[in-house]
Amino acid sequence: MTRRVDLRSDTVTQPTEAMRDAMFRAVVGDDGYNEDPTVRALEERYAEMVGKEAAVFVPSGVMANQIALRILTSPGDLVIAGRAQHVVSFEMGAAARNSSVQFVTVDDTSGTVALRDVLDIIDAEQDHQPHVSMVSLENTHMPSGGTPLDVADITSMASAIGERPLHLDGARLFNAVVATGTTAAQYAAPATTVMTCLSKGLCAPAGSLLAGPSALMERGRIERKRLGGAMRQAGFLAAAGLVALDTMIERLADDHARASTLAHLFATTFPETGFDPSTCRTNIVAFDHPQARQLVSELANLGVEGDTVGPRRARFVTHAGVSDDDVSFVAEVLAQFRPAGG
Repeated sequence: MTRRVDLRSDTVTQPTEAMRDAMFRAVVGDDGYNEDPTVRALEERYAEMVGKEAAVFVPSGVMANQIALRILTSPGDLVIAGRAQHVVSFEMGAAARNSSVQFVTVDDTSGTVALRDVLDIIDAEQDHQPHVSMVSLENTHMPSGGTPLDVADITSMASAIGERPLHLDGARLFNAVVATGTTAAQYAAPATTVMTCLSKGLCAPAGSLLAGPSALMERGRIERKRLGGAMRQAGFLAAAGLVALDTMIERLADDHARASTLAHLFATTFPETGFDPSTCRTNIVAFDHPQARQLVSELANLGVEGDTVGPRRARFVTHAGVSDDDVSFVAEVLAQFRPAGG
């Protein structure tokens, strides 16, 4: 059987033995009554880490983003976001379905959003355009290749949009923290709300957290229930999340180093893409290729599994389940790779 290295996503990670032990021993209660001590401990820990008053534990990152939209917008409002952001392109149209809002999107090819583009849209309210209720940023920005944002840019955005709330989709926030040396609290300070996934590079089996002002998080609990996300003895999952926050952040540097090696390998193998491997700063290798789906399919047949995030954009993601030996195997496959019909 062909050896298999799974680079489709960091969501394929498995919980560590320490997480499994913590889940087994977790003290739990009914979180619907706010009586699960382990859930409360996780929410308090995350809120402290990101410098917010309170946090809410939810089943998924999608739900965290959707709750943020529901508590920060009204039906018919506009939300400004990068056109490739997760909340726009990878949540199955949930914002329209759940919150009755419209996205007005701006270019985020490089992973960043130009302040001028955002201000032009806000200014258009004076020309009978719909009200812009919030701005969303993604850190790290997945489609561009896990690009970490500059905290100064987030601060400038928050200042420029005035009273409007800023939501920070930090599904991979701690990858940005490790890559830049910026603390999670520094990144989150300009934002009204911030969310982070525990089930990607941090290896917990499930769960995300949304943090912000206490009053908003109380509303968030109501929206969580409306969306079907209120859990009961959820402390078993929260226990793994606590271990993730305690033990899995610093090791993300290993994922970044392996991704950098892979980025150079892919750039060498596919020079026609013009991919600059130095743009890979965290754990995601992403590049454009005219036959991206064919490329991904043929590599999977050779044991190197990746994915596409667009018709012509391939993605390969490192995580705790990928070793140096796995990277060496990928190097061997790429050294011998010849595309079908090539």
